[in-house]
Amino acid sequence: MSNTQIPSGWIGGFAQSNPAFAYPTPDLSSLEMKDNMDNIDLLQRQQGVKWPEFSWQTILGDESSRCFQMFSPYISRLGYTDEGRVYSIICPQQGACSPTFGCMNVEVTVTGQRGWVDETAKTFYADMTVEGTIWFSPSTHQDDKVKKIWALFNKLGLKFPSSKANAIKVKTHKFQDPNHPIFPVSQGETPRFKSPEFARHELEAWNVGHIDVQIGGIAKTGNKIVDDFNEMVMFAFNTASGNMLKQGNTLTWNVWFTPPELVDKEEWRTHAERWRKSIDADHGSPTGPGTEARYFDGTPFKSADAFDTEMKGVLKAEIGTIKQTEINKVEGFLNKHFKGEL
Repeated sequence: MSNTQIPSGWIGGFAQSNPAFAYPTPDLSSLEMKDNMDNIDLLQRQQGVKWPEFSWQTILGDESSRCFQMFSPYISRLGYTDEGRVYSIICPQQGACSPTFGCMNVEVTVTGQRGWVDETAKTFYADMTVEGTIWFSPSTHQDDKVKKIWALFNKLGLKFPSSKANAIKVKTHKFQDPNHPIFPVSQGETPRFKSPEFARHELEAWNVGHIDVQIGGIAKTGNKIVDDFNEMVMFAFNTASGNMLKQGNTLTWNVWFTPPELVDKEEWRTHAERWRKSIDADHGSPTGPGTEARYFDGTPFKSADAFDTEMKGVLKAEIGTIKQTEINKVEGFLNKHFKGEL
């Protein structure tokens, strides 16, 4: 690990302020879960995640299908006070494109956090709650049938997920505990599996932590048409991304940190919006691209890998291709809900 000098101003002490906070089983329940943007003015120090290494099984239950992908550098970071109290955690945004639905944004939105950092000991621990949010990019080029649905939604005043405000919400929870929405952000690499060397940065990074979060169901909107459409979009997104947000899957980040820095509060406050606009425009990123998804041996992931496995047998014989599957679903949706409008 890197041993770059810690900037001046570090005081510390918050990690030691309550015996319950101590390793190996930190208990942060005495701390209120804070909204991620409520205390930006209290932030003084930060650790950037230059190497956000992400991993998931593209076929649920099949460890050989595990993929590894580094998201864009510095898309995530940890913000805290001089004493070491965590008040904000920025999490990733990413994009995926389907042959029928066009390009979609996905953001891991932090809905609550609490934690501590000890710069001197190079340790940290935090709790988080998050939800996945998915919406279409304004510049996306959908299939004509999808554009027709968009027009019908607008005509009827329905909330099409064309903005973050109307995004599809995907619930998450602690690994193997669906009744516990709070999950830990822990020191070290995940112990659940071994990462390939191309996804490790032990010699370059200042520190490393990990997050394991399990995917729950889609939050219902209360409108049957919108809910059916959102289910269809989730199928397309998971087909394009290798089941990244499929219910029951577990997403893991090994987050490799750069040394502590001082916080620019205004830059922090506008970080998410700056990234969102960049991704909305062309799925670019202000700090450069991440990597393509790869299996442990370095073989590139292709969306058809997981799709072919799931579509084996009768379904695969009848449907044939990803695009035809999506078109069939779109046509079924239109006939079910909008037959009189066509």
